[in-house]
Amino acid sequence: MKTWLARQRYLVDFTLAAALRRKGRNAMLLGVYALMIFILASVIFFGSALRREAAAALQGAPEVTVQNLVMGRHALAPPQWLDKLRHMRGARHVQGRLWGYFYDKATGANYTVMTPPADKPDYALKPGETIIGASIKRLRDGRNLGWLMLLSPSGKLFKLKIKRTLPETSELMSADLVLMARADFLRFFSLPEGAGFTDISMQVRNRNEVAKIVEKISRLLPTARVITRADILRTYENVFSWREGIVLAMLSAALVAFAIFAFDKASGLSAGERREIGILKALGWETSDILAMKFWEGALISLAAFIIGVAGAYAHVFFFDAGVLAPVLKGWSVLYPRIHLTPSVDRLQLVTLAFITIIPFTAATLVPIWKAAITDPDVVMR
Repeated sequence: MKTWLARQRYLVDFTLAAALRRKGRNAMLLGVYALMIFILASVIFFGSALRREAAAALQGAPEVTVQNLVMGRHALAPPQWLDKLRHMRGARHVQGRLWGYFYDKATGANYTVMTPPADKPDYALKPGETIIGASIKRLRDGRNLGWLMLLSPSGKLFKLKIKRTLPETSELMSADLVLMARADFLRFFSLPEGAGFTDISMQVRNRNEVAKIVEKISRLLPTARVITRADILRTYENVFSWREGIVLAMLSAALVAFAIFAFDKASGLSAGERREIGILKALGWETSDILAMKFWEGALISLAAFIIGVAGAYAHVFFFDAGVLAPVLKGWSVLYPRIHLTPSVDRLQLVTLAFITIIPFTAATLVPIWKAAITDPDVVMR
């Protein structure tokens, strides 16, 4: 075993020396190789991190949300629904919620306007006050400092005092959020008192009975659409996975071009390399030694490119907030949330990336070298 290890070490030393003699060619190959791994790893790391952030942010979301459907469209839920759901066995913290969307012509951004949750005193608002997301504050920085001016859908001007800004840690969910007191919300959207609720949120005493509660609600309220926290999380995962797939699809042409480039560089032997193989064969090297030498060359280049690309992608995503990919995967056309992602790596994804990038290139180096290694040294050197 020690003899075999020593033999491999000598082969690696010889391979490194040979690679340095062709440093221009190998440096170009290494650079392109590392760049492609960097792009792939960045997309994988960022998409996975966003899914984890969404899962963490949704931990405080309602376990069940009930919406009213009229002719297949989302409509206000009648106030009577609230009483019916509160008397349902197993349900707790049943609350009616008011929220809607608003396009702000002054900034060109879409806001989510919502009344604060009744069970959180920190979010209590008086008429004329508001709490806004951090992205909205940045977007309007310097405009009416301390006040939020909005032109309602009916054309009335609303001047709301900014009580505070939501923390950046929740920005993935609250980037476009504007919280208003109930009275302000009704006046802003011209809704009468007692119009109903946008939806009704509720918690379940026993989480194992969520499916049973959904079944009960469907029987009690035939026109209701019931959404669970798991449904919302699955939707977020699908959205991020879809956007991740779109980015990878856009890069497919570049990946194919790189594959052709890498295979050409790996499989093509220059005259100097053929002469070198002929000399080694003449000096008594066995075919297995030459194959091992070429294997180590491909493996070292692949491994170096993988380490450089993955390290660069890790720094790009977790230290520089994925500035290149963020606009594509986050969404938001005007309001871009600033998200400081928690550094973490999925080992399975890392192994998969290594498998699809290192092994094909390394294998591509063995076929041409095998053909040259089994050829007579005189023929190779000619």
